[in-house]
Amino acid sequence: MDKQRLIPLIVATALFMENMDSTVIATSLPAIAADIGTSPLTLKLAITSYLLSLAVFIPASGWTADRFGARLVFAGAVGVFMLGSIGCALSSSVTDFVFARILQGLGGAMMTPVGRLVLLRSIDKSALVNAMAWVTVPALIGPVIGPPLGGFITTYFSWHWIFLINIPIGILGIFMALKYIDPIKSENPEPFDLYGMVLAGIGLAGIAFGLSVAGLNLLPWTVVAALIAVGSISMTLYVIHARRTGSPVLDFSMLNLATLRASIIGGFMFRLGIGALPFLLPLLMQVGFGLSPFQSGLVTFASAVGAMGMKTLAARIIRSFGFRNLMTVNAVVSSLFLAACALFTAATPLLLIMIILVVGGFFRSLQFTAINTVAYAEVEPAQMSRATTLVSVNQQLAISAGVAVGAFSVETTMWLHGATELSATVFAPAFLVVAVISAASAWFFWQMPDDAGHEISGRKAVEISSRKGAASAAVKAASEGTQDARDQRLG
Repeated sequence: MDKQRLIPLIVATALFMENMDSTVIATSLPAIAADIGTSPLTLKLAITSYLLSLAVFIPASGWTADRFGARLVFAGAVGVFMLGSIGCALSSSVTDFVFARILQGLGGAMMTPVGRLVLLRSIDKSALVNAMAWVTVPALIGPVIGPPLGGFITTYFSWHWIFLINIPIGILGIFMALKYIDPIKSENPEPFDLYGMVLAGIGLAGIAFGLSVAGLNLLPWTVVAALIAVGSISMTLYVIHARRTGSPVLDFSMLNLATLRASIIGGFMFRLGIGALPFLLPLLMQVGFGLSPFQSGLVTFASAVGAMGMKTLAARIIRSFGFRNLMTVNAVVSSLFLAACALFTAATPLLLIMIILVVGGFFRSLQFTAINTVAYAEVEPAQMSRATTLVSVNQQLAISAGVAVGAFSVETTMWLHGATELSATVFAPAFLVVAVISAASAWFFWQMPDDAGHEISGRKAVEISSRKGAASAAVKAASEGTQDARDQRLG
């Protein structure tokens, strides 16, 4: 297998492990809580502590990769994630479990952005679309197969195996990374911005943690609001600090690049809507339609089928239409399939639901591939670590915000209807709200230049070729007329 495909698969292995782990635990919380003697509500701290750890440590990932080398840091991050997984399997109390999840978060915070950095520094830009397609598919499949896999393992084996299955995957990932990834690192790493790291860590942790627990009734609304407020204040102070330092941990000046700006802002809105889907759909299937966790997981697995069908077509589609045109239209199309979930009822045939999820999964996966690729179209090699850090932080906040908006929409609908318990009818408005937010991202994608990302999509070469052919024909015709006629024809 050539390098253009092998390295994306190595990176995808780690992203698959992290994405699956983040969702597989949700299905098994009741069993874990019963085993270690606590309540499932209390054990939700395990999920939020993981998100908190991610938010705190992601800003340091770019500098760490530059200082010690992306290959070494990536392999080390996989190792740390494995140690956290072993700690989770051996936990006998809530405290043990939370600390193990924090350790997993530290590994995950380095795996995702540094994995992308490995990809960007190892793959030629002309092959980046295909590479991102291979990385995107496992990242999408992980959250989808997580619930049914977690339900199956917990039901027929033991919840401990949910974490222990990461070990062989992680060992394989470390071996492949050290063997096939080149040891590239920055020759002149910048000084570490400790003060900025503290401000950004507090800011991101407050916002991400606050958004993650909003609507889950884990904490009073006053505490949630205080967390988000403290996080926002800290991020404001960080932005002021970043303008005065030459090497900020989060470099917002990179938003001056049109393609990166569209990927960050438009990508945030798109991910916010799509990020609510893994939260809302299983609840609708289980609470609204009465399916078991395993059955609902099998239904939602249809999204992964669509995602896998996209990987061989993404580069060709993007080359044909260009990033701007494709992302603008596809954002709306993907959102329509998200909104279609609002029409699901207990009487809707499961086959129809699965068809909608398969087709929707195709368009969502295509959009994620385009967003993740075009972000780096204008980024210079020396700035890649800063770009990957910024993109990873943005993704984490978008997912947290998606869950918060979905949960808030459901609660608001229940309040307006005077309902005290969840039912299938309260989910429809939530799907419509997140679909509208997701569709609004199209405006930001449309703001990109018409030739955005042509260098990496291959569309530039196609256009140059067609222009040459058209120009030759025009010159030949114009030679028979006046100079004005020739100018008109060539214009």
